[in-house]
Amino acid sequence: MSHKMTKWALDRREFLKLAGLSTATMALLTSCFGSNMNTEPVAPPIIEHSPISPEIQSINDLDIKIGQMLMVGFRGIEINDNDELIVQDIRDRHIGGILLFNYDVAQKSPVRNIQSPAQVKKLVSALQIYAEIPLLVGIDYEGGIVNRLPQKNGFPKTVSHQFLGQKNDLDLTRRYATEMGNTLKGLGINLNFAPVVDVNTNPNNPIIAGKERSFSSDPNLVAKHAMEYIKGHHQANVLCTLKHFPGHGSSTADSHLGMVDVTETWNSKELIPYREIIHAGEADGIMTAHVFNKNLDPEVPATLSKPIITGLLRQKLEFNKVIFSDDMQMKAIASHYGLETAVHKAIDAGVDILVIGNNTGDFVPDIAAQAFNIIKRLVQNGAISEARIEESYQRIQQMKRRI
Repeated sequence: MSHKMTKWALDRREFLKLAGLSTATMALLTSCFGSNMNTEPVAPPIIEHSPISPEIQSINDLDIKIGQMLMVGFRGIEINDNDELIVQDIRDRHIGGILLFNYDVAQKSPVRNIQSPAQVKKLVSALQIYAEIPLLVGIDYEGGIVNRLPQKNGFPKTVSHQFLGQKNDLDLTRRYATEMGNTLKGLGINLNFAPVVDVNTNPNNPIIAGKERSFSSDPNLVAKHAMEYIKGHHQANVLCTLKHFPGHGSSTADSHLGMVDVTETWNSKELIPYREIIHAGEADGIMTAHVFNKNLDPEVPATLSKPIITGLLRQKLEFNKVIFSDDMQMKAIASHYGLETAVHKAIDAGVDILVIGNNTGDFVPDIAAQAFNIIKRLVQNGAISEARIEESYQRIQQMKRRI
């Protein structure tokens, strides 16, 4: 299969119109990236179809592709045929990924999926058995405070991004990241939702600075440490996801709890780590932020914004790999948009994988089925094209081939 896209060039005014960016915002971006940036659209990767086993070749091809665009969380520390919900999600809806947690917010329980190294390894192996196309198994394993594999459960000690940035020893960052990558590999986890490349522009930020998740207030230092962090994981054949695009470091609130407006605080230098890591070829995937910035999009937060996801990240920064949403159940999205509207807007914006952690507020057992049916209905009624689904499917399979 091949993708063909007519090349076209945009002058600055045309790009502004396409991306919905103000002249003032473009001035900020130009100062950050220079005036001769390529603004041609980035075509989807040219790759062959992912091999699908003979057993499922007869299944509706569209169902497989839609399922691959979903990554969901579930409750349980072990799995078997009797766990009909998650098993059906994997086997019948072909969901592409699983997200693991060590704490169940809905039940206020310390156990969600993580109990011990041996238990996690067994759980991941059992989940993969049901998958015709191998699963992406993701986890938030940043180190320090945000760490789903705690030392008290028998996992190695980790340190925060802030600790590593303050030490400012790239070899030390690589060593810690290599150990973390080896830990994940030993468990069968192939995707880390890290490193955080948010720039620490607001030291009072409750969710980034407050949890020691940023390497530095210097975007170039953030980029350098993030690349060493990624390389350490790559040594273990574990992929990484940069977050949270286009930048959460300047926020004054937590998007888990509600809408976060960074219009007055965001700065274009928050894009520098993305630019550097993408151009170095080290960006495996990127996660969106549920932040609102009216200078980038006056209507919706970044996760749902075509000007930000397609216009800025795909076209301006030339990123052509997998884009993950942040958790679609976080209140910044769920409190303002119905599930169907949010799913539609996120896919239309350019998101490839919708992450649904099912770990905030009320647990929704059939959330994967709901999202799957919404996407299928949107395709059937023409609101989303099959070609758009194909673009994401190809990017996802390209990522999976690497692991």
